[in-house]
Amino acid sequence: MLGREYPDENCSIARTLEVVGERWTLLILRDALGGTTRFDAFQARLGIARNILQARLTLLVEEGLLERRMYQERPPRYAYELTAAGEELMPVLVALLRWGDRHRAPNGAPTLIVHAGCGGALTPDLTCEACGATGLTRAQMEIRFGPGVLPSDGHPGGLIAAGA
Repeated sequence: MLGREYPDENCSIARTLEVVGERWTLLILRDALGGTTRFDAFQARLGIARNILQARLTLLVEEGLLERRMYQERPPRYAYELTAAGEELMPVLVALLRWGDRHRAPNGAPTLIVHAGCGGALTPDLTCEACGATGLTRAQMEIRFGPGVLPSDGHPGGLIAAGA
């Protein structure tokens, strides 16, 4: 099995993969960018084993992509919220989504990320294709069902947060 660390690589891609190169990690970040913050919501949406989810959340907190905040004292419960560094991964996830829409979505895009202001699709550099607005933030984006969402999907393409 391939290890998680690349100590002999003097490469920023390899160093980034040490943090986000595992598939569950990218799906957790996808859902966090869609608004999911609570452990049970991540677990229910992803169907991931609790121990694996805890390990991935712990790594993302340690690496500064998520921040763990208590929202209930008895029993203690925590929310996992994106940091600025975590939000910086939005263009990467949009690029993966757009590539997947072109090459891996036979029924069309299951999820659309659009500019909330005009409904235009976003490019990976977070520019609106319709009105040209640039540098859009999560607050200026809207996640919608796409034409490829299937009735059997428990959630549309994974991104629309449920029970954040």
